[in-house]
Amino acid sequence: MEAKAISRYLKTSPQKTRLVVDLIRGKKVDEALTILNFNNKAVSRDVSKVVKSAVANAENTKNLNVDKLYVKQAFVDPGPTLKRTHSKAMGRGAIIRRRSSHVTIVLAEK
Repeated sequence: MEAKAISRYLKTSPQKTRLVVDLIRGKKVDEALTILNFNNKAVSRDVSKVVKSAVANAENTKNLNVDKLYVKQAFVDPGPTLKRTHSKAMGRGAIIRRRSSHVTIVLAEK
């Protein structure tokens, strides 16, 4: 049995989010939450919310044992990019890309 949680439209680029998600893939849930708690990256707070949501889904809807859960899959997909312009010298302009990401966490029992 698997439990899944998805967080969409996070205001962080997928490249930065993947650095955090790669740390918890394959770990037990309590170990993954500890890693996220002591990580310096700002996005680790959002990823830990997704892991806690997946744990709640496993406990309430799937009736899984929380002590035996581990992170089976964790991946980040790119979300929509907001494009903004920034004025530059000599009448030119530059595009600022504000990227977003979708985080998916899948938990399973060992």
